[in-house]
Amino acid sequence: MKKVFARRFVQGFCIVVLVLAIIKEVAPAVAYTNEERAQAKAEARTKEQAKLANEAKKQQRKYKSDEKGKDEARQSSVSDAAKVLSQQNSKAAKVSAKEKKALKASREKSKVKVPHRIYSVPGYDRCFADGNDVQLASAVKYGVEPIANREEAEARKDELVYIGANPYFVVEEARSSIPYLVPRASTLLQDIGKTFFDSLQIKGIPLHKMIITSVLRTQDDVERLQRHNTNAVPNSCHQYATTFDICYNRYRTVAPPGEERRAVRNDTLKWVLSEVLYDMKKQGRCYVKHEKKQGCFHITVR
Repeated sequence: MKKVFARRFVQGFCIVVLVLAIIKEVAPAVAYTNEERAQAKAEARTKEQAKLANEAKKQQRKYKSDEKGKDEARQSSVSDAAKVLSQQNSKAAKVSAKEKKALKASREKSKVKVPHRIYSVPGYDRCFADGNDVQLASAVKYGVEPIANREEAEARKDELVYIGANPYFVVEEARSSIPYLVPRASTLLQDIGKTFFDSLQIKGIPLHKMIITSVLRTQDDVERLQRHNTNAVPNSCHQYATTFDICYNRYRTVAPPGEERRAVRNDTLKWVLSEVLYDMKKQGRCYVKHEKKQGCFHITVR
């Protein structure tokens, strides 16, 4: 009986030991003490945290890789757009340069265009028919009191403007007049001379100066003229320093010393001068008479 009990006890003990061994193998934590269990849990948490950290690092590296790829793609796209824009700008610059070149060529071509035509006037007698009565009224209105002689003229020079030195015209020396005008008439003569110069230039004609043949006359001058000039009248507009005569069949060529300019017919210069005077007349600045015998335009300021 004792042997049977002992054998069964041994068998039971072995079974218990075997079961405990199996349990310990399957669930080792069962056999841990409280401290060991806490330590095992801490190690498990540490491993879990390390695992999560590794996963996070992997995700971060993947995100950075993706962002880097996106940045490279964006940079590549921006670079491509910049290249396209640069090419477009380059083409636009080339087109602009061509347009500028074409515009410059057009301007240069316009500089060598055929000069402006000369039209002259419909007729000298018809366009310049302002007689002495018409001009005299204006002379009395804008001029000085008639001057008796040269001595009085010297004393009254403060009322007048000297016109003897001028870049646009030449005052011919004459015994019957002196180169003085009232300021209003002096300004008119200056403007006629300058406009005549401008007209010659735009028409491609070499520059010529006008020749002024008569300006201010004293009463003594008028009396002397009447002895040999049938056109001279007692009450001449020249006495009021408002009137001057421009020769239309003679001109002074403008050229540097030693340089020869091409010849220009006096008729051509007269046509240009008549255009200038006709414009001044239409503007209401002067009266003009075409003097055939004297070969001049007789002009009084308005």
